[in-house]
Amino acid sequence: MISQTAEYALRAVVALAAQNGVPMLTRDIAAVTKVPAGYLSKVLQMLGRAGLVHSQHGVGGGFTLIRPAEELTIYDVVQAVDPIQRIHTCPLGLPNHGIKLCPLHARLDNAMRMVEDAFKQTTLAELLAEPTMSKPLCNDPGEAVAKVVRLTQTK
Repeated sequence: MISQTAEYALRAVVALAAQNGVPMLTRDIAAVTKVPAGYLSKVLQMLGRAGLVHSQHGVGGGFTLIRPAEELTIYDVVQAVDPIQRIHTCPLGLPNHGIKLCPLHARLDNAMRMVEDAFKQTTLAELLAEPTMSKPLCNDPGEAVAKVVRLTQTK
């Protein structure tokens, strides 16, 4: 339904949202989200260009969300890295279809509209606050980051 890039972007922003404004380094986000660091770096650049994350260099630096998790939706993140493709005209270029989609393409577009709507209605804060035994990223991102930091400090 969504690309791997969009999945990785969502994992990254959920990890950042769980940090409540505390910056995270790429390597720490990669460890928590199980996304290859090189690929994650490119995804974070895309999110930065879209105005969703901010990066700060130097001691105490890292990535943070620009907007609060309560304002950032799944839709915002997906659109920043791999926009949802809607069907506005006949993909086959059939002149008698034009903007009046055939039943197949009309249903496909309707499904994409429903996905779009669901993504627009779901904030990162809602994902983190949802009462369930299965939290995003399989565990507490803050706890996982603390483990990564402890491991890097002992080396």
